[in-house]
Amino acid sequence: MKILVPLLFCLACLTAQAQESKLNFRAMAKETQISSDQEIRAFEAPVVKSYTLEAGDEITVEVWGHAELSGHHILGPDGRITLPVAGDLNIVGLTREDAERAISSAFSKYYSELAATIRIDRYTSFHIYVLGRVGNPGAIQFESQPTLLDAITRAGALPVNNNGGEKTTLTRCAVIRGRDKVIWVDLRNLLNHGDLSLNIRLARNDLVYIPDSGDQVVYVLGQVQHPGSIRMTPDMSFLDAFTQAGGVTEDAASEKIDIVRGSNGTNREFSLKDLLANPKELNFSLNEGDIIYVPMRGLGKLGYVLQKTSPISGFAVIGSALK
Repeated sequence: MKILVPLLFCLACLTAQAQESKLNFRAMAKETQISSDQEIRAFEAPVVKSYTLEAGDEITVEVWGHAELSGHHILGPDGRITLPVAGDLNIVGLTREDAERAISSAFSKYYSELAATIRIDRYTSFHIYVLGRVGNPGAIQFESQPTLLDAITRAGALPVNNNGGEKTTLTRCAVIRGRDKVIWVDLRNLLNHGDLSLNIRLARNDLVYIPDSGDQVVYVLGQVQHPGSIRMTPDMSFLDAFTQAGGVTEDAASEKIDIVRGSNGTNREFSLKDLLANPKELNFSLNEGDIIYVPMRGLGKLGYVLQKTSPISGFAVIGSALK
């Protein structure tokens, strides 16, 4: 009994310290976030003047007078196509005109006075991901640079209702770019009042998230098993959200996990190894709208780390082995 009482006291102290440390990153109150006009203008993607070929694009190469050299191609994940006689050629990132010159040059080693032309049969590189309160969530492909309205329309966003009815009310959306850039756009002004200054141009691989007005969510993105939005619970911590995202993939860079907060991208970076060694200090409490981003690396070793770490590993991974 003499040993048990001090032990219980120590456990109570550790619990209190852990609860206190979870507040270290609580830098802002939960509130409806809307980015300023200046932030939105700065976020808008530059105009893409010339389409560049990307992995997945389908093209037809036509060589006049040489039917045996003509044919249909799909750019592989490595950006290469395989040409008759000339072999493999990387044309990813090239405009159509530059790709035509590259193909003609490849053939010139074996043929004289030969010119190739390219017809793009299917554009795939303008991917925009739309999640949340939409009819068709997921990746959407565009043939040219889309705007925010283009993405929302194609995804079938649910209607705005200002009359307090039972329909879902859309008030805002987040546009997430890369590892730490995010803005919040006022959908009521864009959809109801026609404020086209909010209809910004999007960049390839932007993620648009449309919550309900009553949703309080955080986002776990990047190299996790189930990336996307997670509905908040009271006093949700990093490990709570990380667990719901299913843990990391084999390609994760576990030493550079980011928590991004607010429209100005306030960032806190830490490693999973440090978190497991010191969860009291790094298991941050999350706020509505926070983004957890797990980047990619060439060779993931996180599975080994988690297998050797106890007892936190049970919380960090569900069913599997974290830019």
